[in-house]
Amino acid sequence: MSNLTPPAIQLVGLRKSFGAGEHEVVAVDSVDLSIGEGEFFSLLGPSGSGKTTVLRMIAGFESPSAGAILLQGRDVTGLAPFDRDVNTVFQDYALFPHMTVLQNVEYGLKVKKVGKAARRTRANEMLEAVRLGSFGHRKPNQLSGGQRQRVALARALVNHPKVLLLDEPLGALDAKLREEMQVELKAIQREVGITFVFVTHDQGEALSMSNRIAVFNHGRIEQVGTPREIYDHPETSFVAGFVGTSNVLSAALSQQLMGVADVHSVRPERIRVVHEVVADGEISVAGVVADLQYLGADSRIRVDLPDGAHLLASVPSDGLVGVAIGGSIRLAWSRFAAYTVADTRSPDSGGSNTSEGGDQ
Repeated sequence: MSNLTPPAIQLVGLRKSFGAGEHEVVAVDSVDLSIGEGEFFSLLGPSGSGKTTVLRMIAGFESPSAGAILLQGRDVTGLAPFDRDVNTVFQDYALFPHMTVLQNVEYGLKVKKVGKAARRTRANEMLEAVRLGSFGHRKPNQLSGGQRQRVALARALVNHPKVLLLDEPLGALDAKLREEMQVELKAIQREVGITFVFVTHDQGEALSMSNRIAVFNHGRIEQVGTPREIYDHPETSFVAGFVGTSNVLSAALSQQLMGVADVHSVRPERIRVVHEVVADGEISVAGVVADLQYLGADSRIRVDLPDGAHLLASVPSDGLVGVAIGGSIRLAWSRFAAYTVADTRSPDSGGSNTSEGGDQ
């Protein structure tokens, strides 16, 4: 993106509250964000974190309490949804059951008074783009969940919006179909080249599909970055725990193990079981195996430490000879595998807090 080209979306000091006085609830609190042209950008966070409210404000379905929304440099904060060059795909598809697939896709063009021949051509082209070219004559109830989702996508894209907003669009699909649709959705986005803004609470979806991710917590953005940056270099303890699984070491435990009184994050796959002398530059700690889960090629071990904290380690299953629940074990990790994070956990969490993200 050129420095002279305005971002596809720019949010400036965006705030949304409901109620007033002592009953006021702040859903979105001072969000600043820029999303570039052609990005697949995900808003990731647990339920109630503000991500869907942000999407609804971009779409024009909610009015911000403060701040501004710019689309390609144009302030659209006060405009109605139909005056913004964006379209939205919802989790429930919202297809017209009495219309054929082709008629559903044509509908937006018909509302815009596009001629019958032109809208049919464009609708058929979009059905081809979503791999449903031969399904135009069918009704929605004759399609699978994944096919209905692609029809909803085609209907949203046929008007060539500058931005497509997707509100948990895969949430109603089963696990296998969700994985297939993740691949399809990313491929379609690359083909059409439109900016996609994708809301999800599923960190796996966000990591696998996005160019960049904004992680939301309590109405604020905790971190913006590429999937690799978010996973490998979390900036806060919340991000470390929500995106994947992480061992969040308290300042006291970090001081004891590493000599540095800062909160640290260590991913379980960076920890190994030590059967020999610890290498230079590694941190090690002894404990007792509290739980052992066999997951095929890898196994997950939960180790209780002497001070009441615990660690999770994800290690190759063939390296667990002699490891058993209740037995002693020593773990080690490189000093470079531990990242300093800002402590955004609740005040009552202490010691080592191992958190797991994903569907929450």
